[in-house]
Amino acid sequence: MTEVLVAAFALMLVIEGILPFAAPRIWRDAFRKFTELSDGQIRFAGLTSMMVGLLIFLLVA
Repeated sequence: MTEVLVAAFALMLVIEGILPFAAPRIWRDAFRKFTELSDGQIRFAGLTSMMVGLLIFLLVA
């Protein structure tokens, strides 16, 4: 179980690093816009991300 968790974390880091590596200007602009959102909007984005991840996990597992 630990190996799968570490592999999933490593894959997340690779995916998260693709945009800053490939298009740093776009990533910077997107990040700047994201920091200007209200707390409620950021929470909604986080909740949506978690729900989509959970749905994908349930479909795959």
